[in-house]
Amino acid sequence: QVQLVESGGGLVQAGGSLRLSCAASGSTFSINTMGWYRQAPGKQRERVATISGGTNTNYADSVKGRFTISRDNAKNTVYLQMNNLKPEDTAVYYCNRKHYSGGVITGDYWGQGTQVTVSS
Repeated sequence: QVQLVESGGGLVQAGGSLRLSCAASGSTFSINTMGWYRQAPGKQRERVATISGGTNTNYADSVKGRFTISRDNAKNTVYLQMNNLKPEDTAVYYCNRKHYSGGVITGDYWGQGTQVTVSS
C-alpha cells in the first residue's frame, strides 16, 4: 500500500502562485508515475499534469506554460508549481501515483485532496 499526503493548497488572488506538494510513503519501490488531477464543483475529475520516474512530463492544455510538475525521487515527493492562477483553476487538487509492472498498472493510489481557490 501507498499513502499520499498533499499540502500547499489555499486561497490566492488571480495572477498569484501556489506550490502543491505530495509525499508518498509505504510500498514505493515500483516503477511509477505521479501526477496531479483536479475536480471542480459539478465537474468530472481531470488530469492536470503527470511525470514519470525520470523527467517525462505531460500537461493539460489549460495549464501549459503556467504550471510545472517536478519530483524528488529521494523524497518520494511530487510538486506542482502553479503560476498565473486563474479563477477557473479553482478546484480540489488530488495527488495520484500509479505503479507499473510489465506495462500494466498494478497500483493506483490517491491522496485526500487539497483545496485551491483563486479569487478574481
